[in-house]
Amino acid sequence: MKQILKIAIPNGMENGVFQLVKVALSGIVALFGTYQIAANGVAQTIWSLAALAGIAMGPVFVTVIGQCMGNGDIKAADDYFKKLTRITLLLSSAWNLLIFVLTPLFMRFYALEPETKQLVIQLVLIHNLFNAAAYSFSGAFSNGLRAAGDVKFTMYVSVISTIAVRLLLSWLLGVILQMGVIGIAIAMVCDWVVRAAILIWRQKSGKWKTFRVI
Repeated sequence: MKQILKIAIPNGMENGVFQLVKVALSGIVALFGTYQIAANGVAQTIWSLAALAGIAMGPVFVTVIGQCMGNGDIKAADDYFKKLTRITLLLSSAWNLLIFVLTPLFMRFYALEPETKQLVIQLVLIHNLFNAAAYSFSGAFSNGLRAAGDVKFTMYVSVISTIAVRLLLSWLLGVILQMGVIGIAIAMVCDWVVRAAILIWRQKSGKWKTFRVI
């Protein structure tokens, strides 16, 4: 039970910090104009749909890498890391492209001004482009490290990046530089890129191979 909690508690703390930052970002968005608030709300709905491919691959990494490490087959875990990453990138890229192509169709269900619709499309483009490339590593890929038992490192990276990059950069770009919700979207993808770069380095370092969960 103690070993299981060592996995569960850091993961729970990581999700808790993310939700707190999400609330703070909602407060920042509320500082902007009405059309930007509306565009951000619609874009987030489409973002949730676009992110499904990457999110769906998360449990796959946990199951496959976890079983390989549990069996002591480190070589298989390393091989599946590469295979599952390729599958995630391919699946996520195709899905995000499809959602972006369908975005103008989605716009017909909303009573929005042309300016707001244009901003929504810009936000979806920024999100989907980096969701396919960077989130495949900062999201699903990170679950493979967690499954191997490298939970504290992924928690530190996630918490620090979420606060230092996503939150502070959102304030800098969105409020100080007056970029509005575009600035917040850029801060979000910067968070993904930073986190992805660190986690790729961690995976290549091989440190995750030394952990033993149970």
